Amino acid sequence: MTSVRSVHPYQSSSVVNNDRTSYLGARIPPEVEGMAKHLKDLDKDVFRKILKAVVGALEGKDSSESVKTLQETTSISEEQLSFVISGSYTLLRVAFRLSASALKQEAFKEDLKELRIPDEFIEDFANIVYGNRRPFLEDAASKQSIRLPNVEDLRWRVDVAISTSSLSRALQPSILMQMKLSNGESHRFEVPVAKFQDLRYNVALLLKEMNDLEKKNILKIQD
Repeated sequence: MTSVRSVHPYQSSSVVNNDRTSYLGARIPPEVEGMAKHLKDLDKDVFRKILKAVVGALEGKDSSESVKTLQETTSISEEQLSFVISGSYTLLRVAFRLSASALKQEAFKEDLKELRIPDEFIEDFANIVYGNRRPFLEDAASKQSIRLPNVEDLRWRVDVAISTSSLSRALQPSILMQMKLSNGESHRFEVPVAKFQDLRYNVALLLKEMNDLEKKNILKIQD
């Protein structure tokens, strides 16, 4: 039997969030939090030498000799050096995955201030992320990472089967979703209302659990 359907036009899905999430994500990487704590008493010249080694690593160079020299010529401990290197590498690598238009310099600096990174070090990070070598570092970052396509557009419509070969589906509404990806691909799929409600509930539950976790003292950066 031919299926006859009653449909509503596709509607755009839009989510507005007034609370901006850090560019590092809702959960700050532990190496970045550890780095922030070890920057408080770090000499600025030593920090800049570490950054130079980190930038070299981001460009695909071998920075082992530079790290060895830092250990031999400065009083920085191995633990502190490890935290600063790994944290700086992660902080910069994630920043270069985003375009300068997607991650504004003001927002980048604000995110680092939230981590309680000293202002003088924030400027050094910003000079690297938004400096003249950005195109080279962006290119190196893209080659070193696996990037999946992003969702550029998501549209949906309610679909009701008035007449169908399956009596169990007759007059049962469903949701047709059409998704467009950044690589040009389009996918269309059908979601039963019950499953959509399950998805909505589980997403809301996950967001609540993430919010509860962020309020726990153990996840907060301590002075």
